[in-house]
Amino acid sequence: MIGIVGYGGYVPQYRIKTREIANVWGEDPERVEKGLGILEKSVPGVDEDAATIAVEAARIALSRAGIDPSLIGAVFVGSESHPYAVKPTATIVAEALGSTPHLFAADLEFACKAGTAAMQIVYSMIKAGMIDYGLAIGADTSQSRPGDALEYSAGAGGGAFILGKTNREDEMIASLDYTVSYATDTPDFWRRQHAEYPSHGGRFTGEPAYFKHLISATEKMLEVTGYTVEDIDYFVFHQPNAKFSLRAAKKLGIPKEKVTPGLLTPLIGNTYSGASVLGLVNVLDRASPGERILVTSFGSGAGSDSFIFTVQEGIEEKRDKGVPLSAYIEKKVYLSYGRYAKHRGKLKM
Repeated sequence: MIGIVGYGGYVPQYRIKTREIANVWGEDPERVEKGLGILEKSVPGVDEDAATIAVEAARIALSRAGIDPSLIGAVFVGSESHPYAVKPTATIVAEALGSTPHLFAADLEFACKAGTAAMQIVYSMIKAGMIDYGLAIGADTSQSRPGDALEYSAGAGGGAFILGKTNREDEMIASLDYTVSYATDTPDFWRRQHAEYPSHGGRFTGEPAYFKHLISATEKMLEVTGYTVEDIDYFVFHQPNAKFSLRAAKKLGIPKEKVTPGLLTPLIGNTYSGASVLGLVNVLDRASPGERILVTSFGSGAGSDSFIFTVQEGIEEKRDKGVPLSAYIEKKVYLSYGRYAKHRGKLKM
């Protein structure tokens, strides 16, 4: 089996309520909350960025994996908010973990699906016999222009997964059974070189972007595996807001209760590259051996990666060796809009 031997998620403690942002821009708070389904979002601390978030999540994953960091042969960090334009985040993470210099390290960017792309690459390297263990991370401190619709949802957080190969079910948290992808040149969201904030196509981001790609990838996964909705216990979809993933589930005939365990956006916002992977972290925090999890990410530009995991016996022992994601979600320090703007560097001299 090739799959997850360690996992971890991290969300900053700071929050800003949706209605606080709405009041600043003269919007109806109830209308905004109802329209997006987001009550509040996570905000990074003034000393937090995608690299520090990635390190925190990776350390939890390493504690659950119970392996020496020198055994990690590859580190990939997916993000659209890497702290450096030219200098990898992956090497910062590897150094912080105490990994050996004899490893492959690289950064990835594909909007919100860069973290799942990292998982596919690590999986492939293990399958090819190039490495024994690899670390895949999706982490972001997502950007949003003041007053733009994205400001209500753009949050911060990240998830990390150590993948490995073993024949023992008690060493494996969840086997990665299948993965497929779907991608087209659909310019629904973009940020040009040197631009501080992203631009987006408004309603165009739903159709033909999000729903077309996420549903197509999920349907292809069910087709190639022969599974039906009834065969899957949990579905984790990318969640730009609280409604898109539920609407996609309805289109696919998936009961709401199979989606909500991985739906975190109402409480922490859209963590971009961290969104679908954090949903998977939250599901693994409660899943039982034998249960199947289908994860489909979405990244603007546009593409989706879909996976099926089967939870293994190792989850029972390894889960308790790391901090549950709920501990970070429940720890909150609320900010005023002024403090939030300072944290996000929106105040210019």
